[in-house]
Amino acid sequence: MSSARLIDRFGREVNYVRLSVTDRCDFRCVYCMAEDMTFLPREQILSLEELYDVGKAFVELGVRKLRLTGGEPLVRRNILELVEKLGRLQALHELTLTTNGSQLVKMAPDLRKAGVKRINVSLDSLNPDRFKELTRTGDLQQVLAGIDAAKTAGIERIKLNAVVLRGRNEDEVMDLVRYARAEKLDISFIEEMPLGAITEHNRQLSFVSSAELRERISQDYELFPCSENTGGPSRYYRMSDSGSRIGFISPHSHNFCNLCNRVRVTVEGRLLLCLGNEHSVDLREVLRGRPDQLKQAIVDAMAIKPERHYFNLEEEPQIVRFMNMTGG
Repeated sequence: MSSARLIDRFGREVNYVRLSVTDRCDFRCVYCMAEDMTFLPREQILSLEELYDVGKAFVELGVRKLRLTGGEPLVRRNILELVEKLGRLQALHELTLTTNGSQLVKMAPDLRKAGVKRINVSLDSLNPDRFKELTRTGDLQQVLAGIDAAKTAGIERIKLNAVVLRGRNEDEVMDLVRYARAEKLDISFIEEMPLGAITEHNRQLSFVSSAELRERISQDYELFPCSENTGGPSRYYRMSDSGSRIGFISPHSHNFCNLCNRVRVTVEGRLLLCLGNEHSVDLREVLRGRPDQLKQAIVDAMAIKPERHYFNLEEEPQIVRFMNMTGG
């Protein structure tokens, strides 16, 4: 088992895991969750010790990148204890996280000390009123201050993630690009994921393709495809006069499943083999009943990783779990 690698039946090696540490969040973003959410009771979620055991097992099976997600990972009580322990795993090449930025002012220095060198920050608008509308509860200035705190703390690479919705924030794409350039950040524009049933907006009408955004940005800045890859689904472009990279995540218009190298673990211990399918294995049951079989359960799960997802904006979502349950 010590030499086992996570290879699925299509020959893809899994070396990247997104580990959700909570389904809770201090924001209620319109594309991520409903306004009134029911969160998991404490006994159903993995403890910090169990989350560490899962992360350690994956690293021992060849995973080299762990991303902590949520919900909002930094609202999990004592989360720094987990970050510090995972950061000490010798074979782990990169420990990173995706955050809404609300807690970075107070937590960025400790995250950097624990070994976090790169983070993703969700930022869909630079207009305070619109930001509040999209997040329902968020404070833009708090997030911008958090980004500044992360830079000051020495976090080496910060990437913004922006979900673009027609009629809501597509007119801010160039503002976001200019902000990323000015602050020397990367940015990825994301096509909305059809996860969870929402009533706040019509996903088909709000859809904006990556191709449309790329064409718009190219009118101001010539984009050059680059071969750099951070291990995730973003396809990156560079500009000749800036170190910032612009990425596009296109689950609808440019299926990236043939290169999939990742799986997700929800905070209740469900190993999701695909973002857009329900193929999964209950690792919580293994952890609490047969912990010595954890690594074998993960290896065996590769046999049910599907070839691809089939997102369709014209149909009701086939996946009823929200992104806060899935792990961003």
